[in-house]
Amino acid sequence: MVSSAHPLATRAGVDVLQGGGSAIDAAIAVQAMLGLVEPQSSGLAGGAFLLHYRARDGQVDAYLGRERAPSGADAALFLDSAGDPLPRSEAMLSGRATGVPGVLPALEAAHADHGRLPWSTLFSAAAETATTGFSVTPRLHRHIVGNFPQASAPDVARLFSGPGGQPLRIGEVMRNPAYARSLQEVATRGAAALQTGPLAEALLGRIQEPPGPSPMRAEDLAGYRAEKVRPLCRTIRAHVVCVPPPPSSGVGLLQLLLLLEGTDIAGRSPDDPLAWLTFAEASRLMYADRDHYVGDPDFVEVPIEGMLNPDYLDSRRRLLGERAAAGAVSPGVPAGAPANAGDDTAEPAGTSHFVVVDGEGNAVSMTTTIESYFGSGRVVGGMLLNNQLTDFSWQPGGAAANAIAPGKRPRSSMSPVIVLDPQGNFAGAIGSPGGNAIPAYIGKTLLGWLFWDLPLDQAIALPNLVARGERHDGEADALAPALRQALEELGVRVRPGSGEDSGLHGVQLRSGRLHGAADPRREGVAIPTTPPNPTRDDGSALPTL
Repeated sequence: MVSSAHPLATRAGVDVLQGGGSAIDAAIAVQAMLGLVEPQSSGLAGGAFLLHYRARDGQVDAYLGRERAPSGADAALFLDSAGDPLPRSEAMLSGRATGVPGVLPALEAAHADHGRLPWSTLFSAAAETATTGFSVTPRLHRHIVGNFPQASAPDVARLFSGPGGQPLRIGEVMRNPAYARSLQEVATRGAAALQTGPLAEALLGRIQEPPGPSPMRAEDLAGYRAEKVRPLCRTIRAHVVCVPPPPSSGVGLLQLLLLLEGTDIAGRSPDDPLAWLTFAEASRLMYADRDHYVGDPDFVEVPIEGMLNPDYLDSRRRLLGERAAAGAVSPGVPAGAPANAGDDTAEPAGTSHFVVVDGEGNAVSMTTTIESYFGSGRVVGGMLLNNQLTDFSWQPGGAAANAIAPGKRPRSSMSPVIVLDPQGNFAGAIGSPGGNAIPAYIGKTLLGWLFWDLPLDQAIALPNLVARGERHDGEADALAPALRQALEELGVRVRPGSGEDSGLHGVQLRSGRLHGAADPRREGVAIPTTPPNPTRDDGSALPTL
């Protein structure tokens, strides 16, 4: 089964599985295709968090491909000459917004451990499609003509222009021959293609151009290494939920689920306003701790065990009232908590998520990003460059957990999930894009799945509610009128206009069968495979580069 945000990406993964590939083989093909057909969300010049489940022994590994700040970055990276933060629209389009890419090193590391097919064979579908072209979808078109700074950046305008120079319209064919050539280089050289050589030099040259030239140097690119680490796992509702450790926000997602487990929410229903009040208030507590304490553990102490400690959770859970608390929510003081300064990170929506399960039961759950839509608006080799460093907290002083520092990874809301059953076997996987809303989107879905025993597609379709700070954002119009009114009487006033654009994609093992689910809010699909064979559906052989 493959579930991703675009039918062509899902199909590319299925083709690899049918050709005898493993879950990680298929994941590489999915990512390569997403960088072409959903370029507003992710790409090979971005970053990712990847979880892998190995069926033969139940082992779950985490691969961290989060971008890093260059060695020449400092706390003034996004400050003007007077020491004040730059306007966000200016910072996002600057060369200094780009972090050292990590998605290819992470995929390469995972492939070395779990790949079956040669690396060089896994980019063929994307390269072929880049050459022959694909139809512009309504969602891609909406971003091409979008009202945000990157949409009007010169590189973006050129990339998405038709023969007459006008922006590509829905249904028109987009070709990206430069991306096909980049894929050939990646297929031949692996992750090194973006670390040394012509593509790396072109990347450095582009981000060192004004405005805001980057301090990144060749040694920053060449020196990037992905990390393979143990995931964070906790038992929730008799299932084991695994997420990546920081700088992912998986620890916050686990905290949210553990807070909910100690309430009566499992005995309620999606129609119960008190259930949604509990979810909202627990979310606010989680976000307060996540924002204050989570950063790159290579640079700051993240009190993971303290945040997930049962006694600490009990103390936080006692703050859940019969109506929404007024005003902002303060972080708690878990064991091991450092004295951090306040956080002002502004993480916009973007990103993509996909899940792959192969015929042996191995699985990949991967969230991938170039940060905001179209990244920095700069293009090299047909690829959008990330603007990931704007995910740092910019305020002067540098005492926040997520403050900028040389070589540091910005905190990420990305939290891919793998769920195991009580016996330690694969039960499913889920994840979502959405910037700061990611933990809320996934938390809502796992509430439906693990607490209310809903099929995954129904859990994904539940209304999104993102409660952070003093705000309650989400799909106000998706709430039944009576439920919305009851929530307002409890102090939860859901404001439309933010918190709607989830892209939840996942797979659930239910009654012995795999069920794939794709968020109806986007254009993705979930497709099961037929028994492995070395050909496409039309009988032609899988091409190789």
